[in-house]
Amino acid sequence: MKYLDEYRDPAAANKLRQALKTATTRPWTIMEVCGGQTHTIVKYGIDELLPPGIELVHGPGCPVCVTPLELIDKAIAIASQPEVIFCSFGDMLRVPGSRRDLFGVKAAGGDIRIVYSPLDCLRIAEQNPARTVVFFAVGFETTAPANAMAVWQAKRRGFKNFAVLVSHVLVPPAMTAILASPTNRVQGFLGAGHVCSVMGYEEYEPLADRFGIPIVITGFEPLDLLEGVYRCVRMLEEGRRGVENQYARAVQRQGNAAALRLIRDVFEVTDRKWRGIGTIPQSGFRLSSAYAEFDAERRFAVEGVQVAESSVCISGQILQGLKKPHDCPVFGKSCTPENPLGATMVSSEGACAAYYNYGRFRHPAPAATGKLEKVNV
Repeated sequence: MKYLDEYRDPAAANKLRQALKTATTRPWTIMEVCGGQTHTIVKYGIDELLPPGIELVHGPGCPVCVTPLELIDKAIAIASQPEVIFCSFGDMLRVPGSRRDLFGVKAAGGDIRIVYSPLDCLRIAEQNPARTVVFFAVGFETTAPANAMAVWQAKRRGFKNFAVLVSHVLVPPAMTAILASPTNRVQGFLGAGHVCSVMGYEEYEPLADRFGIPIVITGFEPLDLLEGVYRCVRMLEEGRRGVENQYARAVQRQGNAAALRLIRDVFEVTDRKWRGIGTIPQSGFRLSSAYAEFDAERRFAVEGVQVAESSVCISGQILQGLKKPHDCPVFGKSCTPENPLGATMVSSEGACAAYYNYGRFRHPAPAATGKLEKVNV
């Protein structure tokens, strides 16, 4: 990439729009996996540029959104301990637990610190040897290398006052769960380029073959998404299955070998519960036995926390592509970024936050027209 403007060029967007219009002969439903892709689509009005019948639905690729409620409560329980310095990326602090959020713990006197890297936590642990520093290790495969590096360094440097609360989830098992569901509507995927920059896309190929679908790995700029939709529609129209890599400037088929070695050393695959979806087998990471001493759940004995999710929030259906944020009866009313009822509204990558923050869906157009307010590309 030489210039950012190359990927936001209106003339190039119009060419792709015309090519997509020519290629489309029937309706198709395509899911963009990542919340970052969703924000680009909504911010720049990509969905308004598509031919009638091409529908983009929003996937579960927002790590904050799919972090289960009980894990937020575990974080709150750990962060409330007086001997703990609890560290997290900022977007987790406002995610509501069953009674309060991490900001509430901080307001009550808890030592909660926002960090920009898990490696910052090792410096804090070194400076505070009498206290335990816990990092909230949330994310998809994208953040796994940095989180693994922090644990790896802690072990090599002999830190006894460092632990991680792990909530890592994996994209391919979630895609499998969506495709295997009897309510599935998805006919093709736009894969998350940053995930694949770490993991590669070899593991998507058997998935595409099994379900007979196209998967196109894309970047996050407007033209990346438009080209990804065009490629996916072309494959659908031609009856082709398989994986195409639109994001070749950052993604290789085999992924990042050094990052993969580190991840496989520090983590092992396990079942994970996804907020709004339920437990998906073999869909997450936990610390491997060699690094179990850094497991905050075990150290603070919070493994057994179980919490019922809100019956009002429909984030689970949104994350599975079954509904859109404006289908929710409380969207933009009792549920806003200032007062979120669910993580899809509070997360900076959440679909509900995207719909609300960019304004086009605060007052949805009548269902009969299906029109949005404007196109921003």
